[in-house]
Amino acid sequence: MSHQPILPEGWPRPKGYANGVAARGRMLFIAGMIGWDKEQKFHSDDFAQQSRQALQNVADVLAAAGGRPQDIVRMTWYVTDKREYLAAAKDIGRAFREVIGHYDVAMTAVEVKALIEDRAKVEIEVTAVLED
Repeated sequence: MSHQPILPEGWPRPKGYANGVAARGRMLFIAGMIGWDKEQKFHSDDFAQQSRQALQNVADVLAAAGGRPQDIVRMTWYVTDKREYLAAAKDIGRAFREVIGHYDVAMTAVEVKALIEDRAKVEIEVTAVLED
């Protein structure tokens, strides 16, 4: 997959994401992944642990399509508590590096009132561009 982070001239490099990404290839749209396992069971109510599981779920869907985490170009995080998300940032960053591995992803994070699954604290939606 050919993708390139976009950074307007004179802008500082953002930490943990890219402002934009240009890509060419086969597009894969991954539905919102939450912090439960493949059997739809939660193993933790910890924000960072749910984030790690949601990221792993994203990686699993990518692999099923023949993709890799490096193919991700866009990611949207829906979080139920902005303060809890920020407090867990260090652990979330570690999980992101271990599961996804790179930060050249256009990312958005949005605080929402609730998610459909009552126990879910985070939902991650992804767009990836795979090689043709």
